[in-house]
Amino acid sequence: MQHVSEILDFFPPDSIKFLLVSLFALLIGMEQHRHHINEPDESLFGTDRTFTLIGILGYVLYIINPYSLIAFLGGGIIISALLAIYYYQKIQVYKKFGMTTLVIALITYCLTPLIYKQSNWLVILVLVTVLVITEIKEKLFNISKKFNDSEFITLAKFLAVAGVILPLLPDTPISTEINISPYRFWLAIVAVSCISYVSYLLKKFVFPNSGILLTGILGGLYSSTATTIILARKSKELNESNKIATAIVLATTMMYLRIFLLALFFNETIAYKLVPSFLVFIGVSLLLVFYFYKFYHPKKHDTSGQITIESHSNPLEFKTALVFAGLFILFGLITGMVNSNYGTAGVNVLSFVVGVTDIDPFILNLFQSKWDFENTVLIAAVLNAITSNNLLKMIYGISFGNKSIRIPLIISFGILIVLGLLLSFLVTF
Repeated sequence: MQHVSEILDFFPPDSIKFLLVSLFALLIGMEQHRHHINEPDESLFGTDRTFTLIGILGYVLYIINPYSLIAFLGGGIIISALLAIYYYQKIQVYKKFGMTTLVIALITYCLTPLIYKQSNWLVILVLVTVLVITEIKEKLFNISKKFNDSEFITLAKFLAVAGVILPLLPDTPISTEINISPYRFWLAIVAVSCISYVSYLLKKFVFPNSGILLTGILGGLYSSTATTIILARKSKELNESNKIATAIVLATTMMYLRIFLLALFFNETIAYKLVPSFLVFIGVSLLLVFYFYKFYHPKKHDTSGQITIESHSNPLEFKTALVFAGLFILFGLITGMVNSNYGTAGVNVLSFVVGVTDIDPFILNLFQSKWDFENTVLIAAVLNAITSNNLLKMIYGISFGNKSIRIPLIISFGILIVLGLLLSFLVTF
């Protein structure tokens, strides 16, 4: 890198910027040529040379007077006028209304001030975005067809929850009993909703026809408990026992990742202290997944392998958020009372009890709490809540699923439960 820097020092800075403008403009022109290669040349505004010359023109007019920018702005007006004339003729002759090429031409003209005034990473990001957006036209069109009437309302809800309501809330505790501020309370809702929303988008737009295993992975990011129930019920229809069982274990594996991400966001110290335990959980889970997927093959009656998770239809549903908010406040009150009356022993017992509900509100209370808990107490409580939740999922899987998935679920969750108790004991003592 030092030798490269020394070589570049021999060249005037303006010459390097000129080469960058020419190169980037040429790349954009080549991409346009490739993108419109099947169209007649007379219908095009321009391709390789035209876009390169537009970039060079922008450079020349900018460098003439980079302070007042009169020449550059005048050239921009002329280029815009020419593009408007071309667009009018395009509509009249070819009856085509697309103007992507015209906008890209204007971006090409603006490369010079961008290179002079902004960081290199931003310039490259603009170039990459232009090239990618142009090339994925068909994919974007296919994605837009998947949007329903409520899709943008869901997006608007998320933006309002994260970008409008959250910044307006005060960051002072609600009361001595509820030692959490409205800001921290709402931040917990935003964090959980964000992970759920990403999982929802992946399921609907990236992997719409996901098979059983991928369903377990994506569903685990949303809710491993809900995914376990749905997959277990589907086992009676599909009878893909090895896939169903491994998908349920995969959903639980993703639970560890989700909890780690929440910990990393709210309590970085605890997040890193959870890493050794979570690595053990994930490693053992993946070994179980591999074993049952490869070697557990009961008789099959259906091999379609397509599953739809109905409960994953709207990650920002008002009722879901309301239940989460209620549980968050409830666990905040209960945890404070238990800590005051019974100390850390009571918190450990409570962590086992909450496993039969949604553990995220309880765990987020721990991550954000201002109680004087030692880190070992917080880590043990998280591990205990996970362990009891795994017990609940095992019961759900056995109760709702086909008999053929009981053995792998009992073995898998049994190992994870024992492992959770062992890790909690080691952390505490």
